[in-house]
Amino acid sequence: MPVLTRLIPSPVVVDIRPGALDDLACVLADERISQSGRLAIAVSGGSGARLRERIAPSLPGASWYEVGGGTIDDAVRLASDIKAGHYDAVVGLGGGKIIDCAKFAAARVGLPLVAVATNLAHDGLCSPVATLDNDAGRGSYGVPNPIAVVIDLNVIREAPVRFVRSGIGDAISNISAVADWELANRVNGEKIDGLAAAMARQAGEAVLRHPGGVGDDGFLQVLAEALVLTGIAMSVSGDSRPSSGACHEINHAFDLLFPKRAAAHGEQCGLGAAFAMYLRGAHEESVYMAEVLRRHGLPVTPDEIGFTVDEFVRVVEFAPETRPGRYTILEHLDLKTNQIKDIYADYVKAIGS
Repeated sequence: MPVLTRLIPSPVVVDIRPGALDDLACVLADERISQSGRLAIAVSGGSGARLRERIAPSLPGASWYEVGGGTIDDAVRLASDIKAGHYDAVVGLGGGKIIDCAKFAAARVGLPLVAVATNLAHDGLCSPVATLDNDAGRGSYGVPNPIAVVIDLNVIREAPVRFVRSGIGDAISNISAVADWELANRVNGEKIDGLAAAMARQAGEAVLRHPGGVGDDGFLQVLAEALVLTGIAMSVSGDSRPSSGACHEINHAFDLLFPKRAAAHGEQCGLGAAFAMYLRGAHEESVYMAEVLRRHGLPVTPDEIGFTVDEFVRVVEFAPETRPGRYTILEHLDLKTNQIKDIYADYVKAIGS
């Protein structure tokens, strides 16, 4: 009887711990990553540049490329620069913008990508997607998963705490996103990948239920693992469904309607997830989610990120337009302005002040 399996695209190395950066050279010396030691390392002018001084002596065969921002032009320019050399792999060392630029550039020149994250702001560090700014606003580009992920929790601690909080909101929003995916399956027969859904949901639940806080290594470990697992879940499913539902539609609506006032990605996703859970009638879950978000210092009402109720209602109304074809609780209910206002008022009463 044949044994049926499926191959799951995932990193060959995942190193998450305090001091992981000290062993980066050993990770990169893995023959599956680099046989010659010739590496193209993309860094920002901030955290990445500072870390360069620390690790450059252990990587004598590396070439360093400073990336100016997170635009498609930056990524194309990086790819062009890398193509001129002869490298085994590309390393993205920095925050989300740098890693996304490095992902795109590595895919463009056909090299594996090693993600070395300096913050935990969102789940893109191990996802098969590069999110880059372009002339139309912002675009998502399909890329291979990183071949390795290195996260030094000591480095994470040095980053502004708002990055950790953003990652918390993004991870917890998985719970709402998977609920939307299951709704689409029940109503429209949309195919759901049970493994991807399980990975994303359990990643979100691990962060939601953990008793620790942003200053605890144990909590940061769980958060980092959750963000990596979420990225792999997206690879398993072949799209962003495991981590993107009404929560992310609301986030995208904030970004598109108020581009100069939008808050951090994870802050908006966390708020969107708590409200979406209330919309679907999961009131106890919504209240608990809001309590946890508050405990970590994240917003649960729009006024906490500088928006009025009317502006939030407009965001919720517009949100379905951000992802045409995606079915979530927002499309399911198809709420009108006054209905959104009424439900929002009930939500605020439920979660308290």
